[in-house]
Amino acid sequence: MNRSMGKRLLKAARWGLVLVMPLLITSAVIAFAVNFQPLYEYGFDRYDVGATTGLDDAELSKAARGLIGYFNSGDELIDVTVIKDGQSFTLFNEREVIHLYDVKGLIQLDYGVLAVSFIYTALVAGITLYRREPKRLAAPLFWGGVFTLALVIVRAAMAIADFNAFFTQFHLLSFANDFWLLNPRTDYLIMMFPGGFWRDAMIFVDVIILSVTITLTVIGWRNLTIDRKSS
Repeated sequence: MNRSMGKRLLKAARWGLVLVMPLLITSAVIAFAVNFQPLYEYGFDRYDVGATTGLDDAELSKAARGLIGYFNSGDELIDVTVIKDGQSFTLFNEREVIHLYDVKGLIQLDYGVLAVSFIYTALVAGITLYRREPKRLAAPLFWGGVFTLALVIVRAAMAIADFNAFFTQFHLLSFANDFWLLNPRTDYLIMMFPGGFWRDAMIFVDVIILSVTITLTVIGWRNLTIDRKSS
């Protein structure tokens, strides 16, 4: 490969960051949220899950740890045991266990997207910095930020317009079965995580994504401006 071809490939790879950036930021924030136990406990408190389920705070925290541990384990199926009214019992029934298996698959996919997008970004940025051309990252960083912001805003607008429809459509697209249709009177998974929790979780995720993206976009814009002035 001659030097000219190498430069063209590296330039194309840098502009590829525009498409990779929303994948990297979104997958990273989702991975963080999935493993952030205070988010779970916020929902338990906000929606009075203790009263709904009859579980005390310690058992709810134990359940949250069990979920996080399962999502990061090699276990095929989840098995969380809690104590209610002095009696030990398995928290999730067969339908919930199958649904959580499907959810784990989505989370593992998110981890995969995070790993691939991170490696791609690290390689492109590393080679560019090694060649002492950091300013060439400014434009992809800026436009990648703009693209990410546009995607988040469009998705947020759809959710705000009709969250229930948005949430339902997400499940229809993400799962090949109907095990996500649970009974709020008998199934602990939906009692622990009602619809309001998912609205709050989406806001939590979007606020972080927007904060990170705006910061990176501003950095890209400033370096673009400096580069133009210097030239």
